[in-house]
Amino acid sequence: MSVERREADQIEGVPAPEFGALSGHAGPLESLFAGIERGRPPSAILLHGPRGIGKATFAFEVARRMLAATSDESFERVAAQVAALSHPNLFLLRRKADPANADKYFSAIRVDDVRAMRDSLHQTRGRAGYRIAIIDAIDDCNLSSANGLLKTLEEPPAETLFIVISHKPGGMLATIRSRCQSFGLRPLADLDVASVLGRIKPELGQDDIARATGFARGRPRRGFESLMLEAGDVLDALQTWLADPAVHPARAHLAIAEGLAAAKGAELGFGQDMVRDWMAAEAEAAARAGQGGRFRLASANALWDKANALVADADIYNLDRRQTLVAVFDLIRDHVRKTVPVS
Repeated sequence: MSVERREADQIEGVPAPEFGALSGHAGPLESLFAGIERGRPPSAILLHGPRGIGKATFAFEVARRMLAATSDESFERVAAQVAALSHPNLFLLRRKADPANADKYFSAIRVDDVRAMRDSLHQTRGRAGYRIAIIDAIDDCNLSSANGLLKTLEEPPAETLFIVISHKPGGMLATIRSRCQSFGLRPLADLDVASVLGRIKPELGQDDIARATGFARGRPRRGFESLMLEAGDVLDALQTWLADPAVHPARAHLAIAEGLAAAKGAELGFGQDMVRDWMAAEAEAAARAGQGGRFRLASANALWDKANALVADADIYNLDRRQTLVAVFDLIRDHVRKTVPVS
């Protein structure tokens, strides 16, 4: 499947979000449009949640609906223009390709791009109806471009909806966050992930879809990334180990650490992300346990800090990767054995 590359981090063979059909996230979408139908459209919304769950696809679905509802054109025509990024009332802020090298993208959204969008928004609109400005993603803004965007949000043009996307809202300027109505999006159900994978990659067999869905953990992007890795069993072994670290003998995670350390960069990075995701999910589960999970939460937070410090030191000082992974796995196993009751 050949698709045009439009994003700096677009996966080969996977369409950009402006083409996508939204899967999941029905609750936040209904909540947003319920407020709009009551005559209270926000000037800016923040879509936040883990990377790769469809936030940008959600943003373009909102754009299609808003642009069609406030114009005299059919939804089909508006949708085609949005997919082509040619609708005059749609504005998109992303990292741009470097004109000096078409294969490379700038490392950040530049302040000049923010100013250009702001100037365009203050001109006479090209067509009747609402204007939609999508920032994908605010995490790619540097301090100058973030401050430039803040000025626009402080004095937004009339009948304009800003859709701000963030994978890490904690790193945003608090002044930008305070000017947005917040919508937290959650990872998708496995059935929705499998549906996305099968729709975009119809050549996949059921076993491939099931395996990729397992690695995705609710994020279709991760599922697609898993399909790009060479076939092998070290990631499958890691996934099995993370399902219950306390029951496996020490030699199990020693073998996994050795396999990951010997793997190529993409596989190693994917494995490290799996471990990081497990720790984040464990901390969230402990927090949701309430008063009874206070010790588990404290242990999970300490685990997060220690494990990330070990990985950072390994990167800075070029330490032995295998030994670092073994140390992280030991920390995870100790945490589980201390905090999870034996059934």
